[in-house]
Amino acid sequence: MEAIVYEEFGGPEVLRLQEAPEPHAGPGQVRVRVAAAGVNALDYKIRRGWTKDMFPTTLPAVPGVEVAGTVDEIGDGVTGVAVGDEVVGWSVTGAYAPYALAETVAPKPDALSWETAVALPVAGETSERVLRLLGVKNGETLLVNGGAGAVGSIAVQLAVARGATVVATASEANHDFLRVLGATPVTYGEGLVERVRAVAPQGVDAVFDVAGKGALPDAIELRGGTTDRVVTIADPGAAGLGVVFSGGAVSEDAESILAEQARLAADGTLRVEVAKVLPLEQAAQAQALSEEGHVRGKLVLQV
Repeated sequence: MEAIVYEEFGGPEVLRLQEAPEPHAGPGQVRVRVAAAGVNALDYKIRRGWTKDMFPTTLPAVPGVEVAGTVDEIGDGVTGVAVGDEVVGWSVTGAYAPYALAETVAPKPDALSWETAVALPVAGETSERVLRLLGVKNGETLLVNGGAGAVGSIAVQLAVARGATVVATASEANHDFLRVLGATPVTYGEGLVERVRAVAPQGVDAVFDVAGKGALPDAIELRGGTTDRVVTIADPGAAGLGVVFSGGAVSEDAESILAEQARLAADGTLRVEVAKVLPLEQAAQAQALSEEGHVRGKLVLQV
C-alpha cells in the first residue's frame, strides 16, 4: 500500500508518500479501511523525535493515532464489531495510510461525517480525562488555556455541560467562537492574570493548560500560589513547577467515552470544529500547519 512514511526524525519534509507493508489484524485487533485520519500535535512531536522516551518509535514509521473508516478484517478474540462496520478510534499502526490496525474503536453514527468523527478520539478523551482529574463540577470556574483548538474547544463544552463557568484564552480572532461555545474569552500572553481576574473576580477553581507556551506560572498565581487542580497536556516543564502532566495511555473507558461523544456530535449537542481537510499526500503541509499552532479546531487528512 502507499502510505505516508518517515525514515528519519526531523521536520515535515521527512514525510513522504511511499510503499509500506499492508497490516493485517492480529489478536484483539481490527483492520480499518481508512477514510480519514486526524492530525495531532503529538504527531509532529513524535516525528521530531522529541517524545522518544514516552513513545518509542521504530523507523521507518507511519504517523497518525486517530482513524475513521470501515472494518474489513477482524482478529481473534474481537467481539462486538463486524466486517463492514463504520468505526472511529485509535490506530496502533499509523493512520496516514489506506489500512490501519486498531484495538479501541467505537461505532460511527450515520449522521456523523468521517472528517468530524476522526476529530473526536484524542480531543474528546483527553478533555474528559483532564476534567475528571481536575474534578470540575457545577458552580466552579475553570480556566482553559488554549480554548479554540481541537482539545480546548471540546473541553470548554464539556465543562459548560457540567455547570462550570469557563474562561478560555485564545487570539482575538477566536473570541466570538469561544462565546458560541459558552466560554468567556480572554487574550493569552503577558497580563493574563489581570485579564482573568477582571472577568472572573470570584477566582479560578481549576486550570486546564492545553496550549503550554509558558502559561503555568500564571495558572499557579491564579490558583493562589498552589499547583493543586492545575493540569497541563502541553508544557514539558510541568514537573519542575510541581504541576501534573497528563499524557500517554488513554482512559480505560475510552471506547464508551468516544461512543457517547460521537452520539452527541451527531445530534448537534457537541460542536466539533474541523479547521481544514487535506488529501493524504499533503500530510507534510498538514503537520506544518499543526506545528505552527493557532489552528481553530482539527486538521484532518482524507484518505
